[in-house]
Amino acid sequence: MPKSFIQTFLNNYMTASIIAIVALLLGISIGSQSIPFSSIWDTLSHHLFHTPMDIPATISQIIIAIRVPRVVLAFLIGASLALAGVAFQGLLKNILADPYTIGVSSGAAVGAVLVFFFQLHLSFLGRFTLPIVSIMCALVTLLFVLLFARLAERNMGIETIVLIGIIMNAFFGSVISLMVALSGEELRQVISWLMGSVAMRGWSYVSLFVPFFIIGSLGLFTHIRELNAFSFGERVAANIGVHVLRKKLWILLSASLLTGAAVAVSGTIGFVGLVIPHMTRLICGANHRKLLPLSFLYGGTFLVLADVVARTIVSPRELPIGVITSFIGAPLFAILLFKSLKRKTGSV
Repeated sequence: MPKSFIQTFLNNYMTASIIAIVALLLGISIGSQSIPFSSIWDTLSHHLFHTPMDIPATISQIIIAIRVPRVVLAFLIGASLALAGVAFQGLLKNILADPYTIGVSSGAAVGAVLVFFFQLHLSFLGRFTLPIVSIMCALVTLLFVLLFARLAERNMGIETIVLIGIIMNAFFGSVISLMVALSGEELRQVISWLMGSVAMRGWSYVSLFVPFFIIGSLGLFTHIRELNAFSFGERVAANIGVHVLRKKLWILLSASLLTGAAVAVSGTIGFVGLVIPHMTRLICGANHRKLLPLSFLYGGTFLVLADVVARTIVSPRELPIGVITSFIGAPLFAILLFKSLKRKTGSV
């Protein structure tokens, strides 16, 4: 089937990069105080290349200390969740899989809430206590979901995995509600974090997240060939020389690393890992050699724009960014699930 003009236009690294840069500039420019693009350029070039700057210091401070780290963090989190979604969907061979629907995000959320609730600070982990505990909980959750799916159905059908993911989400939701009910002074911090947001996250959060982002992204980008092989089934992958178990573990570890670290710094932001890989696959096809980098760019762009909407739609108040992504993702998930069930029963 010939591609439409829009698909051809978007199926291009240059186009995706330009859209991402425009989104980043909009994210820095739009807010309680509008900042012209020229002021953004002057400030960034002054800090990067020591060029002269002729704008008020307060504007420069807003750009460097508040707006830039916020959009950078939103972009990296969106890119991470999109990459994790591509990995889960490629490995499980179904477009319904993403960190949120299979319970991995909820597991990471429980880990983060445990850190807040018990005020955990492990000296040997230092400031990385929060992301590492979240990542470990995400991994354990994933193992439980796959184990229960295997026990329930030997071939681990995606509907079974999604159903167990929903059960895990409900269970972890109860655990989090219990800890919120027992919270004292930590209550505001826990609830604020649970809603999902990148507001008031400075450079410290960016520096906290970047190491996990680099490791997790490299873990997926170095396994593009294996992800393509797994899309044809494990037997085919084994026949072309892929060490199935080892490579599956690496891919799952990388995707869970990205998910756990993203949840630790931003809270639970659902459906990015579902929406972006699905839309990008419609643009460029199922080859992970192109699907991964384009999902990276469009995932980051999507969350930056979602954050702009979250902080402007009811200005001067801000909505949690997870509300915006859920409004978009939940209907799309329902449509995809409906089509999947109809296809399985042979109704379409």
